[in-house]
Amino acid sequence: MKHGAHRLLALALFGGLGACVDKADLPRPVAQGDAARGLDVIRQVGCAACHAIPGVAWPEGRSAGSLAGFGARPLIAGRLPNQPDVLMRWLIDAPSLDAGTAMPPMPLTQAQARDVAAYLYELDDD
Repeated sequence: MKHGAHRLLALALFGGLGACVDKADLPRPVAQGDAARGLDVIRQVGCAACHAIPGVAWPEGRSAGSLAGFGARPLIAGRLPNQPDVLMRWLIDAPSLDAGTAMPPMPLTQAQARDVAAYLYELDDD
């Protein structure tokens, strides 16, 4: 019985290590997302009023973090897993995921959020 408990503990410890692996290098495909349309949406909605965004020359916002290298980051806003479904929800209504965020809800459809996410995941160089 003692060995069974040790095996369970070892399995739990080693299994949990997989959750700690940096998944930033994994591809994050956004099904049906169009990065070029995403950049157009970013420009139309005015995301660059707050963020510096590669591909957007003006404005170059400084009140929020730069989005350069976003695709290589493991977390969204330093708090949430950087995965497509979470990112799309964040883009539409960030306060619903983090009440303390300064990012307001954005006037985006699900399709627009999918396209913006596709663009952001292409930004993998700092």
